[in-house]
Formats: sequence, structure tokens, C-alpha cells
Amino acid sequence: MEDEGQLRRLRMPKEGEVFGIVEQMLGASKMRVRCKDDKVRICRIPGKIKRRIWIKEGDVVIIRPWMVQADEKGDIVWRYTKPQVDRLMNQGII
Repeated sequence: MEDEGQLRRLRMPKEGEVFGIVEQMLGASKMRVRCKDDKVRICRIPGKIKRRIWIKEGDVVIIRPWMVQADEKGDIVWRYTKPQVDRLMNQGII
């Protein structure tokens, strides 16, 4: 039942946010993320997200690039579950 509710309303990237896939864990709440705009960024997990969810290699995430060093760094703002990723792939979004 919970999965159906999550699938109905998927969080999509807002203006200034992009999809990404976690490539490597770097430690200290940082990871290397390959973004849909063909850039690899070092992203951090902000505290409010770090306390609620676990992020691992291969996860599909939404990142918000920083204002400074936008091509190199960013913050992770959302992580998709496996059923959500499957739905995004079936719809051709990622």
C-alpha cells in the first residue's frame, strides 16, 4: 500500500536541480555523483537528509549544484527508491 502512494507522486527536479547516480562514496558525508548533464560532481548530504535516509553507490538522486563551483560541487536533495527508479525508467525520464 505504501509503495502505491509513493509511486503516484514522484518528486521531479525543480529549476536548478538535476538527476544523478552515485558513483563512489568518499566519506565524511560526501560522494561522487555522475549527473544527467554529463558532469561529475562531489556532492554532500545535508544534515536533515543524512539523519533520515541511507544513500549508497548506484542510487538515483536529485542534486542541487552550488552557486559557486556549480560544475564541481552540489548537495543531494532527494533519493529515489527502487520502485520509483523503475517507474522513471519506464516513463523514459531517466
